[in-house]
Amino acid sequence: MDLKGLIDLVAEGLTDPSKAAVLLGGAVVTLLALGLGYRFLWRPEKLLRVGVVSQLLVHPLKSGRAVHVALAECLKFGLKFGELQDRHWLVVTEDGHMVTGRQEPRLVLVSLSCQEGKVCLNGPNMEEVRFPLEQPENRIIDCRVFSTDIQGRDCGDEASRWLTAFLGAEKTFRLVHFEPQMKPRRPAESEPQFSQHEKVAYPDYGPVMLLSDASVKDLSSKLDRPVTAERFRPNIVVSDCEAFEEDSWEEIQIGSVRLQRVMSCGRCIFTTVDPETGIINRKEPLETLKSYRLCDPSEKHIYKSAPLFGQLLTVKKTGILQVGDVVYKISR
Repeated sequence: MDLKGLIDLVAEGLTDPSKAAVLLGGAVVTLLALGLGYRFLWRPEKLLRVGVVSQLLVHPLKSGRAVHVALAECLKFGLKFGELQDRHWLVVTEDGHMVTGRQEPRLVLVSLSCQEGKVCLNGPNMEEVRFPLEQPENRIIDCRVFSTDIQGRDCGDEASRWLTAFLGAEKTFRLVHFEPQMKPRRPAESEPQFSQHEKVAYPDYGPVMLLSDASVKDLSSKLDRPVTAERFRPNIVVSDCEAFEEDSWEEIQIGSVRLQRVMSCGRCIFTTVDPETGIINRKEPLETLKSYRLCDPSEKHIYKSAPLFGQLLTVKKTGILQVGDVVYKISR
């Protein structure tokens, strides 16, 4: 029935008592149905305290040293502290292919910071180099991150010479910066677990990675040499929970921020790089993780042989995160 027919029926019902009764009965049935639907389909949220934020880490340079902060903005693209946005700078080869700690382990020793409109690069036994944060006259480079195309603003020859000298390779390296007007990557193109509308700059996949202190301690208890959370490059570290409890947090709230779990983080050879020395051993802790953190056989098509450690999240609601914030699991 169209709108005109419905109006005519209501008008007729107003002059015909028998039809008015039918209309009233239909309205009552409709209201009852809506009430039952509301009762059984709408489920109120419950917030369950599951932990406390113990660390917040921003990694401005992909594979570079983490910046520990007490407070950070949590945006759709990940954590931001001042001018430093998580994984918004990237080292590339001259033809634009990404370079990470997997190929150049000493990258983990490089610190990138921003001061008064300048980007600063620091590393062991190297003089600090500074260059402008904004260099609109510099060329835009077409880059490749995990077989996905993305752009980056070249940061100049001085930064290139510094990285090339520090890494000590025969090839030339460039530093690029992702800017807001550039087309982002869609993680769903390489990892179907992500929604098609999710966008990132240079992270492997998700904009936020979460890990618990207890999970790191559990792993360390099985190693000859203990490891720290920094080795696994999380953004949010949570304390006051059980080991691997974070695996079950499908949706969480921290302050006003809401985060949605997408998948576990499958681990690779990069975990065998010591963040304090930049030395890769190609064995631990990856081998130990493989001994007890492999996925369920039903998920092998997702994770293959990668052990799982930490959770990849997307940002449902942006806001401010602080060390000491209570973490709540949302259930319905």
